This record gives sequence, C-alpha cells and structure tokens, in this order.
Amino acid sequence: MDGLQTENAGVDGVGGSAEEKYRALAYDAAFSTLVAVAVYVVVKVSLDGVRHWRAGISLLIVGSGPVGLTAALVAVRSGKVLKLTVLDERYRTALLCRPQQIALDPRSVEFLLGLGVDFDNVEGCWHDEHFFTKIGVFQEYLLSILEQKKQKVDVKVQLGTKFTEEYLRRIPHNNWPRVIVVADGSCGDSCSVLGISSDYTVESCHAYGANATIERPDQRQVPTPEIRAHSLYFDLSAYGVEALREHRNPAAKPGFHLKIYGTFRNRYMALVCPAADTKMVRFLRHTANASIMKNIFHQSFNAYKTDIEPRLNDLTLHHMQCSRRLFEIQLSHRRISAAYIEGDNVAVTVEGEAARVLNFDTGCGVNLGMRGLESLGTFIYRTATAVDQNDVLEALSAKIQHSRQVAETFKQTGLTQSMYE
Repeated sequence: MDGLQTENAGVDGVGGSAEEKYRALAYDAAFSTLVAVAVYVVVKVSLDGVRHWRAGISLLIVGSGPVGLTAALVAVRSGKVLKLTVLDERYRTALLCRPQQIALDPRSVEFLLGLGVDFDNVEGCWHDEHFFTKIGVFQEYLLSILEQKKQKVDVKVQLGTKFTEEYLRRIPHNNWPRVIVVADGSCGDSCSVLGISSDYTVESCHAYGANATIERPDQRQVPTPEIRAHSLYFDLSAYGVEALREHRNPAAKPGFHLKIYGTFRNRYMALVCPAADTKMVRFLRHTANASIMKNIFHQSFNAYKTDIEPRLNDLTLHHMQCSRRLFEIQLSHRRISAAYIEGDNVAVTVEGEAARVLNFDTGCGVNLGMRGLESLGTFIYRTATAVDQNDVLEALSAKIQHSRQVAETFKQTGLTQSMYE
C-alpha cells in the first residue's frame, strides 16, 4: 500500500512538473507575441510618422483671384507642398487694377488670420467686424506673402499664361502636379481641359432680387463700408399697385432689403425680398417697364447713401445700370467638384465660383469661396500622405461632401447673413 502511494505521488509530481512547464512555455509564448506586436506597432507608427513628416507633393493652382491666391496660402501653410505653381491668363496689371470691392465677413477674417494675413498691412476699412478692401489690393498683398514664402517652398507665379491642353503636354510626365486646384471663376474653362463634367445643380434660394451699378469717374476709389436698410416698401400706386404690407409668410422677414456697397466711384446696390406671392412682388417680377426698377434704385440710393457722396439726379442717372425686373435668386454648384485622373495619379478639386456661383451679387461672394477652402488644407495633407489610390479617393470623397455642405448651408442661411441681417 505504501509503495502504491509512493508511486502515485511520483506520477502526480511528474504531472505537476509538466503542467508547470507547459504553463511557463505558454506564458513565454504569449509574452513573446506581445513584445513582437508592440515592436511592430512602434516600428509602424515610427515609419508612418517619418513618412508623413517627409511627405511632400507638387501642386498647381489655376486662377489667381482672391480664392486662388488664398488657396496658395493654404497649400504653403499645409507644410506638405514642395512645389507650388499659380497660373493665370491675366497679366499682373490687369489682375491688380481691379476696382471692385470685396467684403470679408468675420468667419473669413478669422480663416485668413490663421493663414498669416496681417490686415493692418492691407489697405481697407473695418465695419461691424467686416473688412472691406479692393480686389486688386487684396490680391497684391497675397502675392507679396507668396514671394516671402519662396525661401521655404518652390513657388512660381506664372501670369499671362493660360491653362490649356498644350500647357499640360509641355510638362514632363514625372513633373506633373499631384494636386490641381481649379479656381478660375465661373467663366473659366479649366475643368473642361481636365475632362470634368460641366453639369450644375441649380437650386432656389427662395428669394427674389435685383442689382444695380453706378459708375462715377469723378468720385474716390477707396474702400467704403456697406450700408444696409430693411423692411422697405415702395409706392407703386402710379403704376396701379398699392403698397400693401401683405404678410403671407410670418416666418420670412417682411418687405425688401437693400444693400449699398463698393467704392464711391464704383457703387453697387442689391435689392432682395423673401419669396412671396404679394401683388407688389408679382408686379416687379413680370413688369416690362424697365424704368420702374431704375426709379426704385434711384430713390433708394438717395435715401440711404452716405452724407458725403452726391445724390443721383436726372442728369447723372445715366451712370446707373440695373436689372429690368426682380428675378429668382439661384445658387448653381457643380455636380462634380473633385475628380481623380487615374492614369496620371492627379487629384483635382474645384474652388470658388468655378465650383459654386450665385446669380445675384451681394458684395460678399468671396466668402462663399473661402468656405470651400476651409477643407483644402486637410485635403492636401491626406493626399500627400496617402499610401495608395484608396486613400486619395477617400480624401476626394470628403472634399466633395464638404463642397456640397457649403452649398447647402449657403442656400439656407447665406442671404440671411449677407442681406437680411
């Protein structure tokens, strides 16, 4: 009996020792696996970090308007662009002598401050947190910033050069840009050169409007704050229309909204009202008498102009041109605002009025272009650090989504911010 117990004890001892040995081996294997995984993760993260840090691309911007040059600043600021080319068919003189005034709203001002724009060094004026300056002055300042960036980035500004198929053919294939930003305005044809569809989605902003311009060569050409007036009604009784204050839609702001903007030499006016089926709106939408809208703008300008600028009278009224009648305000935006040229491995994004344009001038149109650029920095970074084509396509998809969001947001609140408030 004692021998049997001793034998069992020996067997138990051997079994326990084997179990402990297997457990130790399992622990060693698990630990080795964890160490291997940790080392792999650390190495991969390190390599990805180095790759992201060293990643750099060449980028081409077509168009050197306010949006195109701001896109150039975004590209330089991204830290991922090694070579930047800005192309425009206009020569420097024509580009910088544009007299039109632009109004940068607070959001655009904040965006530009983040890009290093120093508004203290830009000729203009402030009013209600908006910055007003001439397009040519703004473009000249942005070009000066790009000149300063040449120490860090290979920047080339080619003015008087049109973007064509011939231009592309002259670029050696190994020097093709990785990203092309098209910002050549609503009348540009760069998208057709790149084979991007010209189909637009046209959507109503649920408002009617009219525009007028006044050119007076004897007046000053300096930036001037805009003037806004609200809840206006016009006496059209001479035309058989009573000025009834019809409130069919309580959610809409009643009456007309007027904006006077631009320099004293090049004055602009915008008149808008929310979509309504009142007698006055119907009359102004369908009238064949062009003098009615001219008289409305004439009287409105004299009533709300600044005290230091001259009134319009019968002798100077010929300086004014205006819409013949009210028209529906519509926003047109490209169905395809970004594309991938597979054979050449080039990502294309369309910005500014080349991507979305309003058929009504509010004096704040540049801000719509700035909204689209808010996602450009991220797009450049994701494209520069892409591992494969799928990464590039994901970056393009996100850019398209943002472009659609910009259009949708403007359709809902754009006129409220630029005209109604």
